[in-house]
Amino acid sequence: MEQEFYTLGAFEFVADVQIIKGKLESEGIPVFLRDENTLNSDPLISSAIGGVKLQVYTLDKDRALEIYNEIRNYAIDDHGKPIVCPNCGAQKSETYYERKSIFHKLFPFFEKRKYKCLNCNMITKP
Repeated sequence: MEQEFYTLGAFEFVADVQIIKGKLESEGIPVFLRDENTLNSDPLISSAIGGVKLQVYTLDKDRALEIYNEIRNYAIDDHGKPIVCPNCGAQKSETYYERKSIFHKLFPFFEKRKYKCLNCNMITKP
């Protein structure tokens, strides 16, 4: 029987995912890091390949998401307060970059930061 994977998230650097990986494994959930070795050998290509992907078996998806949502970091403003979604009022936003243009794909640090609400998927500017 073929196992299917679910991607919990993608991270720019391999070190960013290690704590989450450890927590999930301590709860008995097998974890796979796609593109980990590629980024360990050349971390500068992270944005080109979409970072390291944290994957679990589809069967473990719900339990893994529950644990991941408990320990993940949400976006905060310059004063340390959580970003509040203007649409639904949730305080569960992550930093979001579109990288639509070739310029922003080559030089992602020039793109203005936006936030994506994980509750309603609305994208807002600070």
